[in-house]
Amino acid sequence: MAIEKNKDYIHHSNPVDTAAIREGVFGLEDGMVSTMGAITGIATATGNYFTVILAGSVVIGVESIAMAVGSYLSSKSEKEIDERMLYEEKMEIKNFPKEEQEEAYEMFMEDGWSKKLSKMMAIEVGNNKDLMLREMAYRELKIIPDNLGNPFYNAVIMGIAYVIGGSVPLLPYFIFHDLYIALPISICITLFGLFVLGAGTTKFSKRSWWKAGLEMVALASVAALIGFGVGQGVEIFF
Repeated sequence: MAIEKNKDYIHHSNPVDTAAIREGVFGLEDGMVSTMGAITGIATATGNYFTVILAGSVVIGVESIAMAVGSYLSSKSEKEIDERMLYEEKMEIKNFPKEEQEEAYEMFMEDGWSKKLSKMMAIEVGNNKDLMLREMAYRELKIIPDNLGNPFYNAVIMGIAYVIGGSVPLLPYFIFHDLYIALPISICITLFGLFVLGAGTTKFSKRSWWKAGLEMVALASVAALIGFGVGQGVEIFF
């Protein structure tokens, strides 16, 4: 039994790719919300089946690329900043080893280690530049050198997630050619999809699954109402 518990602990202690999860959740949520809001407003304003299909397809195509590019550029910029900070820290360790060792000692003390142990740890890292860099990166810069992220991978996750999310509210319009049937079904399955997405995010947190799901649905409903309101406003005034 002890071995089983230990195996479970090791399994759950595996590192989680938070960047990929963030991009995936963001892409799915934004794809569903943006597409549902857009086609709901267009459907209620025009009542034209072809226009809804065209607009929904354009939104998914353009926005998925835009979101992927945005994800790539932001992740790349973040990575470049982290790399620059690590380089500068590496130079400081090379040029001012005694000062960096003293700084490490002070940080160990601030973290709660005893004075004696902090001194021993500072001496240890002072004799190993790579270890010193990792410690300073983690404690001073708040950076994990081996986990700087992959901008291209994040962009791919974002783009694919957006297409999948955007396809959810648009799919009923391909199945049901009657707008009055497709519209409520589109809204319902999108809200359900958002609830499932919100509940699914609690796998990596301690939040209540139903609260997370309802929160996601509530925020998405606002977008749908805005889309509906804009569509009605355009229809009335133009």
